[in-house]
Amino acid sequence: MTEPIIRISKVNKSYGTGKARNQVLYDIDLNIKSGESVSIVGTSGSGKTTLLNIIGGLDRRYDGSCIVNNKKIEKMSEKQLSRFRNETIGFVFQSFNLMEHLTSWENVALSSYFKGCKIKGNYVQKRAVEVLERVELNDKINAYPPNLSGGQKQRVAIARALFNNPDILLCDEPTGNLDSKTGKNVIELFHELNIEDKITVIVITHEERVSKGTDRSIQLEDGKILSINTKTAPVK
Repeated sequence: MTEPIIRISKVNKSYGTGKARNQVLYDIDLNIKSGESVSIVGTSGSGKTTLLNIIGGLDRRYDGSCIVNNKKIEKMSEKQLSRFRNETIGFVFQSFNLMEHLTSWENVALSSYFKGCKIKGNYVQKRAVEVLERVELNDKINAYPPNLSGGQKQRVAIARALFNNPDILLCDEPTGNLDSKTGKNVIELFHELNIEDKITVIVITHEERVSKGTDRSIQLEDGKILSINTKTAPVK
């Protein structure tokens, strides 16, 4: 049996104190296996992004335990956590967060500056080109973001997330700024990365077409897990 790559136990998360205290997650228990694809769905304010931020180590102020790749997120120092994120996790967001004055490969190569180790020779450009080719942007390596479509920008963002060979991709509404056809192509790319590259993919979404394409769909509402649905038929 595949061991969980993510183990969340009794996680509670609140913002504010006293009368202004607002609890956004309640006793979250969740295991995600290595190589699994999971969607997290729910209405605005249900706690989806907060949960994703905890898994990604972007938020460590919570009660309970979050273990990712056998590392307790809440126990790591900032330096340890920064290195761990860069080696283990790739982030993809709704807004592409590209630098408009940099080419596609230069945007992807930004990941090298946060890796925390010396990189020899021209490996950085070679690796950037490699992952851009992986997301089928062979002809856009030297293009600037203003000259790219929305789908191409998102693929550059995905290539940037892949630069450091992550075990996990965390995606926050990655199709939210895309039209239906382009969004479908991005969904198919995530499916390929999950199946062919064995990357664990976790996607926050409000779109049914996205959640239907994952192994499991977890519904959050008011900070609680309402249901966990497992896919019973192959993706078509």
